[in-house]
Amino acid sequence: MDSSTHKRYHVHGMDSRQHLEHYASDKPDMAFEEDALKFPIENLAKTFAKGHIRGDVLIDLTLGSMIHPLYAACEFFKHIIVLKVSDQCIMEMKRWLDSRTGAFNWEHTTKLHAEIEGNSDELQDKEGKVRSAIPHVMKCDLEKENMTDPIVLPPADCIISAWLLDVISKDQDDYIRYLRKISGLLKPGGHLIIIGSLDMTYYTVGNDKFHAFRYDEDFARKALVGEGFVIDDCKVKKRTAVSDLIDYKALTFIAAHK
Repeated sequence: MDSSTHKRYHVHGMDSRQHLEHYASDKPDMAFEEDALKFPIENLAKTFAKGHIRGDVLIDLTLGSMIHPLYAACEFFKHIIVLKVSDQCIMEMKRWLDSRTGAFNWEHTTKLHAEIEGNSDELQDKEGKVRSAIPHVMKCDLEKENMTDPIVLPPADCIISAWLLDVISKDQDDYIRYLRKISGLLKPGGHLIIIGSLDMTYYTVGNDKFHAFRYDEDFARKALVGEGFVIDDCKVKKRTAVSDLIDYKALTFIAAHK
């Protein structure tokens, strides 16, 4: 399939539950535990454990309805504001937040987080802590000057953006434009954590192929520095998953501050 015919996440929408089943479930044939689950949980836990990233407000801008990047963050921020580009992703996440019947089961990632932190005693409390830390799941329009118009968000102490820039950006200029818009939500001196997939051109959800912007570690680093960030940590992990659902070559985790 020509990449120009691939769907766009924030334009066409996607089946958020199918996305979770493909890339975040505990099914035996789910190939991405090491890459999509363990890699971000492990690096976020280590980053926040250092103790210098904390505050009142964290904003989450993550692909789909994933919640596992927030496990470590809920211990260090009073409020987590979650922004989503589609109503379906909001509904999927609210189903879990409200503990409704049919909500996606994140128990396997809660256990993974507890194992990584070496604190199985908190297993029962972790999901509750994440739920209580999230006052709002809000829709955003990335093309608006104020993406949550008419609501004005409080400046964030930290932003986590996992895989979102990968799928909304058409090219390098687009990536930098969206990076600038997202970083505009930070307080001066605020922290930005980006999780992404390197050398990816598509990902699949159900029967649909979606566009992804292909970039490398060098570009990601230069984009952040160009927007005035100082990079505090950068990790790259080569792909371990065997699957044709998605074609990334490696994963990257970057923590930076203004």
